[in-house]
Amino acid sequence: MHDYKEAKPEAAPMNILHDPHLDGHLPDVDRPRLIEALRNHCSGMRLLTEAEELAPYECDGLSAYRTPPLLVALPEHVEQVKALLRVCHRQGVPVVARGAGTGLSGGALPLAQGVLLVMARLNRILELDPAACRARVQPGVRNAAISQAAAAYGLYYAPDPSSQIACSIGGNVAENAGGVHCLKYGLTVHNITQVKLLTMAGDELTFGSEALDAPGLDLLALFTGSEGLLGVVTEVTVRLLPRPPLARVLLASFETVEHAAEAVGAIIAAGIVPAGLEMMDNLAIRAAEDFIQAGYPVDAQAILLCELDGVASDVEEDCALVSQLLRDAGAQAVRQARDEAERLKFWAGRKNAFPAVGRLAPDYYCMDGTIPRRALAQVLRGIAQLAQAHGLRVANVFHAGDGNMHPLILFDADQPGELHRAEALGGKILELCVAVGGSITGEHGVGREKINQMCAQFNTAEIALMHRVKAAFDPEGLLNPGKNVPTLQRCAEFGAQHVHHGQLPFADLERF
Repeated sequence: MHDYKEAKPEAAPMNILHDPHLDGHLPDVDRPRLIEALRNHCSGMRLLTEAEELAPYECDGLSAYRTPPLLVALPEHVEQVKALLRVCHRQGVPVVARGAGTGLSGGALPLAQGVLLVMARLNRILELDPAACRARVQPGVRNAAISQAAAAYGLYYAPDPSSQIACSIGGNVAENAGGVHCLKYGLTVHNITQVKLLTMAGDELTFGSEALDAPGLDLLALFTGSEGLLGVVTEVTVRLLPRPPLARVLLASFETVEHAAEAVGAIIAAGIVPAGLEMMDNLAIRAAEDFIQAGYPVDAQAILLCELDGVASDVEEDCALVSQLLRDAGAQAVRQARDEAERLKFWAGRKNAFPAVGRLAPDYYCMDGTIPRRALAQVLRGIAQLAQAHGLRVANVFHAGDGNMHPLILFDADQPGELHRAEALGGKILELCVAVGGSITGEHGVGREKINQMCAQFNTAEIALMHRVKAAFDPEGLLNPGKNVPTLQRCAEFGAQHVHHGQLPFADLERF
């Protein structure tokens, strides 16, 4: 059985930007011929072709990896998207769809021999129906803009990733994004009813409906989270929810992360489902407080933020019960936000934790794994030991209520070997998540970053089935190739050496 305490930090992972399993399948593109065809068939569409124009698009939020695209297309109408896909399909040119570029797993990294299709200019709210509590939007509409438009009717769109002021709804669908309130209100897949899309061949498809259910297979759920492998989103119908009458936030500080983890389990076991239940460790607390001045106790080893919402009588009752549960679990102090301004301040510290931690080191590597809540304390100890073995610091910020962890690995890419050590550490953390029965991603997707760990998560038959699903939508494999689903050859080389799902008994974590 693999022993994480004996990790070898000097062993660099496979370089995902020079992937031999991908490079052999991407022939050189006749660039002048492609540009001429796009200009002839995509009337009025902006094309970026010069090196200085392409530079801003060479990475997404996972900025450690960079590849300049062959060219960038900026359509403003669905017909332009359709024409572009048909041209690229005829010429065998790969296409990577991109939204706002805030992704954190390399899912929208461009290809040197492919077109980067940027959907940001399709950014209109097509319809907002307050009576039906729905909105139809184009893929480039920002997540926060939906709630801003619905606010006049007392409605909002529930999924709220930390990047919601910038990220687009099309990207949210591609990654099945969540946010700090996903524990109670669900991920993107739970908050959309219909998606319109185009296949690589330019065919129009509609998944889902405006009804509560749709006949046939649930292709909407299959498509949500498919990371651009199956089609390009052109329109999304989202659910809108009434604003809760009251929301209160409790901030609890703990001497140990173990006590904080125990408090999470106690709250859920009591039958309470908070709107949000977030944990931060000391390194993340100090970074966020220095950046935002949210009022966090900087001497605490961990804090929990617990938001309770609903009608006033229920909220006040739940606040009293949760406060007692937190103290029983060992909380040093429990504070309730005095007013709405302080509630928003508490959340601002959490939602700005990523940029705050970015001030502690020249670079950081954001991971995204999910584990059973019962394993929180043990996995945090395991992460600390892995970090020590690799000679790097890790700040932990995560959605504690649903076990979705975001370890932030601090490093300096200018120091020889540090990027490789960060990648290696990230891979070991994800494998640890898998080994206790968890997953290598909760909301950031697989992209290029975690494609090796897919081989630890799934067996050969499961990977082969994913390839067949991909082929049903995109037989030529031209949409976002090299992302999300590894080749069987890769898994044969990588997976045999690593722990697979559920192979590490929970009790074995005690050796950390």
